[in-house]
Amino acid sequence: MKEKLIIASGTGFLGNILLTYFKDLYDVVILTRGKTQLKNGIKHIHWNAKTLGLWQHELENAAVLINLTGKSVNCRYTQANKKEILQSRLDSTYILNKAILECKQPPKHFINSSTATIYIDSNTKKMTERNGDIGNDFSMTVAKKWEEKFFATKTPNTLKTAIRTSIVLGKKGGAFIPLKRLSKFGFGGKQGNGKQLMSWIHELDFARSIHFIIQQKITGVINVTAPKTVPNQEFMKSLARNIKPIVSLPTPESLLTIGAKIIRTEPELVLKSRNVYPETLLENNFQFLYPTIDSALATLVL
Repeated sequence: MKEKLIIASGTGFLGNILLTYFKDLYDVVILTRGKTQLKNGIKHIHWNAKTLGLWQHELENAAVLINLTGKSVNCRYTQANKKEILQSRLDSTYILNKAILECKQPPKHFINSSTATIYIDSNTKKMTERNGDIGNDFSMTVAKKWEEKFFATKTPNTLKTAIRTSIVLGKKGGAFIPLKRLSKFGFGGKQGNGKQLMSWIHELDFARSIHFIIQQKITGVINVTAPKTVPNQEFMKSLARNIKPIVSLPTPESLLTIGAKIIRTEPELVLKSRNVYPETLLENNFQFLYPTIDSALATLVL
């Protein structure tokens, strides 16, 4: 009989990646704001990500709980949106911690999302778990409060890991889709000055790294990102080599700022330099299937 793995808010892009990877290894249960149902053989249980309810009984005897809950940051940073971005993360993390403490047989391992944007903008220094520099802008503050809420509750019978995830590149969602579309329409040149570094990870390596963390019982904060960052200009060139558009026009920062307002997002999602290094994964001998951007993109444009 397979052990149980629960994915809280597991119906989105990252949740589907993990479901595809883990469904043959575990008995997967999805906590969703949708209705309780059996969908494609997978149990979906309704929860509101804020309060205790019938869903908490699913945590009993679970091997792993993975929390992906949080309003998308792909929006304009209005006061209302900023409040929801922060509160959705804090509320879900708090209530899952509380539910664990009420379990007779709690999950063996609780893995909570965090973000690689916790680190400051950097083109030179590699941000590791031990030596990364953490700042105080909105995104960094959200990440800090999120992790503080996660670790504040002691769960003596449950291991805890916060995953500082970079951009996950996948075929069916996330940042790759709009970047691919831009390239196809001829706007696949550098964005801004093109020097900003991009920390990224292939969708399969994302799922494999989570599995590795579970198998190795790695706790604390973990950078979940490929070992080789790439300047935006090189990323877009690599994408163009695979897509082969007729032209690849650059997008200056001024146009990105205007465009971000039109599509109701923030330019920092493209312009911030993320120089994040997976020191802990590498020290534990995790082997990336896609360590370079060329190897990753070659599998995603097919």
